[in-house]
Amino acid sequence: MEIKHSKYKNTGIIFELLVRQITSDTLSNKDSKAVNILKKYFVKTELGREYKLYETLLKNTNLSEGKAEVIISTILESSKHLNQSILKRQKYNLIKEIKTYYNIDEFFRTKLPNYKAQASIYILLENYTQNSSPNISQVINNKLTLLEYLTSLSSNKQIIENEVMEEFKKQDKDVRVLTYKILLDKFNTKYGNLNENQKLVLKEFIESTDSTIKLKTFYNQKIVDIKNEILSLQESISDKVTKIKLNEIVNYLVELDKTSKVTNDHLVNLLQYYELLEELKLIK
Repeated sequence: MEIKHSKYKNTGIIFELLVRQITSDTLSNKDSKAVNILKKYFVKTELGREYKLYETLLKNTNLSEGKAEVIISTILESSKHLNQSILKRQKYNLIKEIKTYYNIDEFFRTKLPNYKAQASIYILLENYTQNSSPNISQVINNKLTLLEYLTSLSSNKQIIENEVMEEFKKQDKDVRVLTYKILLDKFNTKYGNLNENQKLVLKEFIESTDSTIKLKTFYNQKIVDIKNEILSLQESISDKVTKIKLNEIVNYLVELDKTSKVTNDHLVNLLQYYELLEELKLIK
């Protein structure tokens, strides 16, 4: 029997989307219901135990084939010890609760960079725990996908401390969300709490990860807004040196062309420009 992938039952995907939702809600100054959902269903639960299997696989890359095969085999063997009836019930209740607070279609619309690996884990676990006669062809294909993932070089994958739950440390998350959390910490340390414009920038970068055109449009519009605001403030500043410096900054405020991509450096620039605007308003 061939197993079909279901993102609604994929523990790894649901966990990552909940973390993403928490980040988005926090930057929007909302009381995130996802925090309690995450704690309720992933702390000391069967779902939490299954997620650990996903985490163990996803956090490892650049391995030798031998080590990768050992990890996959160990995870699949461990999955047999999960209580499937409890797991099934917890997944049902989890999705039901997510539907209570969020639009389920919007919640699952996000494209995750490790989606293919997540799907392969799900199909393998289902074959080993649900099928009395695993689909050999399907098992082989998905094992090969995971072997490719585990043995590949990963230059942009990051692991950071998860502040949402004390029980879960060093979780693998969506690369952008992780990057922005780190940036958030750095900016809060250096400048104090982010202002509303900076929070808006972070929120847009997170929510537009699967829409390059939308993100570029947002970035270019913010560059125009910042440039106009600096020029407006410049008129009220009498210090010549400050005016010269502001002219230099304005020259750096250039919109992206059609071939350019929005990067994390652009995000940092926007945050710094908005920090500068706050300082200019104080000395105005």
